[in-house]
Amino acid sequence: MHVEWKLLFYIFWTFFKISPLTFGGGFAMIPALLKEIVDKRKWLTNDEMNDVIALSQTVPGAVAVNTATFIGHRIGGIRGALAAMLGVSLPTFFIVLTLGVSYYFIHDNPKLEAAFVSIRVTIVAIIVYAAIKIAKTAISDKTTFFIMAAGVPVLFFIHPVIAILFGAITGLIIVPLKRKLGYSIDMQKRKEDDPTINPDYFMGAGI
Repeated sequence: MHVEWKLLFYIFWTFFKISPLTFGGGFAMIPALLKEIVDKRKWLTNDEMNDVIALSQTVPGAVAVNTATFIGHRIGGIRGALAAMLGVSLPTFFIVLTLGVSYYFIHDNPKLEAAFVSIRVTIVAIIVYAAIKIAKTAISDKTTFFIMAAGVPVLFFIHPVIAILFGAITGLIIVPLKRKLGYSIDMQKRKEDDPTINPDYFMGAGI
C-alpha cells in the first residue's frame, strides 16, 4: 500500500512540475513529457507516447488533461489517472486564477506585453521540436511519410479529429494490402500486457 501511494505521488508530482510549461496549449508540454515519462522514468515507450497523444486528440477536452489522464491510467490505473489529472490541472488553475484577479492591474504593462510576444514565438519552436521528436518514431517507411506529408496541408481545411480518422482508415487499408503484396511491414512489437512496475524504481527515483 505504501508503494502504491508512493507511485501515485510521483505521477502527481511529475505532471504538477510539467503543467506550468503548457503555454500555448497541451502540445507545448510534449517535449517535457517525452523527457520525463519516456527518457527519465521509463514509464512508457516512444511508440506508446505517440499513441497516447493521438488518442488524446480524438476525445473532447484539453489535450494536456487528456494526455495526462491516459498516461496516468496506463501507469497506475484509475487512481493514477486521477493523480495525473489533478497534477496537470492544479497549477494552471491557480495561475489562471491569479492572472484573472490581477489582469486589470497588469494588462497595459508594456514589459509584460513584450514578454508575451517572445513567449508566443518560443511556443512555436517548442511545438515544432515536439513534432520532430514524435516523427522520428512515427514515420517508419515511405507510406507513413507520405501520410504525414499529405496530412499537414489537409489540416488547414478539415478538423484534426477527421484527419486522424482518415489516417486510421488509411492504415487499415494500406497495411493489409502491403502484406498481401508481399511487402514487409516494419511495426515495432507492442507489449501484449502491462509490465509490472518495479516498486524499487519509484522509491529510488528523484523528484
